[in-house]
Amino acid sequence: MLIRQLEYFVALARERHFARAASACHVSQPALSEAIRKLEHELKVPLVRRGQKFEGLTPEGERLVHWARRVLADCDALKQEVTALQTGLVGELRLGVVPAAATTVALLTDPFCAAHPLVRVQLDTNLRSAGIVEQIRRFELDGGIIYPERQDTADLTVTPLYREHQVLIAGSELLTGKAGAISWADALQLPLCLLTAGMRGRRLIDDALTGQGLAATPQLEADSVGTLLAHVGTGRWASIVPHTWVHTLGMPPGVAVLRLHEPSVTALLALVTHAAEPGSPLTRALVQAARDAGIAATLDGAAHS
Repeated sequence: MLIRQLEYFVALARERHFARAASACHVSQPALSEAIRKLEHELKVPLVRRGQKFEGLTPEGERLVHWARRVLADCDALKQEVTALQTGLVGELRLGVVPAAATTVALLTDPFCAAHPLVRVQLDTNLRSAGIVEQIRRFELDGGIIYPERQDTADLTVTPLYREHQVLIAGSELLTGKAGAISWADALQLPLCLLTAGMRGRRLIDDALTGQGLAATPQLEADSVGTLLAHVGTGRWASIVPHTWVHTLGMPPGVAVLRLHEPSVTALLALVTHAAEPGSPLTRALVQAARDAGIAATLDGAAHS
């Protein structure tokens, strides 16, 4: 069995198309097909359902592709370990990030890159928690920043980073006589612009309101916190966003920030990585960077300053 055969097999499982898989592996389609046939002959099981075109993996193929991914991941980790012993950490770190952490991820990746200047970091900041978990299990991502609540993380290492909490932001003129904190009921009296219904950040708000028998009916909805901040900056709007955005992006002039209480709504964000031992040196270094970064203290200190 050759590593090259496993690479072709994993590429075919990912691309679901012989020609695209061959292109991704920089070989001809006949060469890829023949290598997979030899792999099937050696394993003595069919891996691919063939017809006029690729028709999917066999049940045996679906089970064995996981092992192929693991072998390739371990092979990469072995190479990284040898290189790290000789010259320090090098290679590429692939990190998936939920949109809510698209800016706070810098509090992790900046010190990581400073400590390991030869490592390239590839960020995808538009993924859902469930998708990130699945890609880590397939060894397509090295780690991710997710909302771990309600996710199956049994075979993952979970490193808590910080808890986000919702705050009200609004033009100062809309908040005359109010300072420090505001109730959800009072917040609903303001001209609100919120995240689109169904988005993770919006669901936190709607769940909190439902618990009090309240509901939000914003005049404007958007799928971007940046868009909400731009509207609030006009002085005519109020919004409810995670406090982390206030820290990382800052507020436009004339915008005030109030804590929301009754209740205070929080959500944990965490770094998740594959729990397989010993794991890659890049992943181990990332986890250590997360533990050393003190992100929660940084964000909480900014919130109370």
